[in-house]
Amino acid sequence: MSSPTLAVALIVKNEEKHLANCLDTVKDWVDEIVILDSGSTDKTEEIARQYTDKFYVNLEWPGFGPQRRLAQSHISSDYVLWLDADEQVTPELKQSILQTVKENRGNCVYKIDRLSTAFGKQIKHSGWSPDWVTRLYRTKETQYNQALVHESVEVPDCHKVIALQGKLLHNTFDELSQYTRKTSLYMKSWADQREGKKKSSLSSAILHAFFRFIKMYIIKLGFLDGRHGLLLAILSANTTFTRYADLWLRDYQKKNRSK
Repeated sequence: MSSPTLAVALIVKNEEKHLANCLDTVKDWVDEIVILDSGSTDKTEEIARQYTDKFYVNLEWPGFGPQRRLAQSHISSDYVLWLDADEQVTPELKQSILQTVKENRGNCVYKIDRLSTAFGKQIKHSGWSPDWVTRLYRTKETQYNQALVHESVEVPDCHKVIALQGKLLHNTFDELSQYTRKTSLYMKSWADQREGKKKSSLSSAILHAFFRFIKMYIIKLGFLDGRHGLLLAILSANTTFTRYADLWLRDYQKKNRSK
């Protein structure tokens, strides 16, 4: 019997800064690289085509979950390893993945511990670490759900979730402007997904933001990450406030239009 094949899949947009560093960590040991772009205006496509001819574009953004499902439809390999363009596979994780694919056990999905860097510093507390993400599975057995944001792999009832050895390095934000651009899409998608289904208010937005700060900075030991921990807790609280405030404004404006 032939060995199971392995694909790496990514959904991307304007990732010229990180994409090559990501693909360099997998190019020599995977069978297939599938990239689905949502309308890059930088050199993302040029870089991607240096690594694969399976580069596709979908300009009608459907949300993160549906976009990943569309990307998976282009995969022909037995297994898929999902990466983001700002992530890198460590040597230890590579060996763990290859061994797992070789063993080819049924009814299993695999999670990876991701270690993130923000504004030049590895964040080891603040609720960021450990950060287990399910990223490896048999292509024909499951896929991502339909969530517009904070999408996740659907784990069938009969499947086990097994932890892999090694870290996935995640370079999140280098600049505040990058943080703002990235989170703006998440915030809009979050509100789109809940509009008409979840109630909010201005006071609710303030309370959620306050408790988000307390959870991240105090309960999750963000203060041990120093100034970076404080900055991330403030930014996260602001993002939380904006999400709930947006939801409240949408409902408020809809009611006024109906009068």
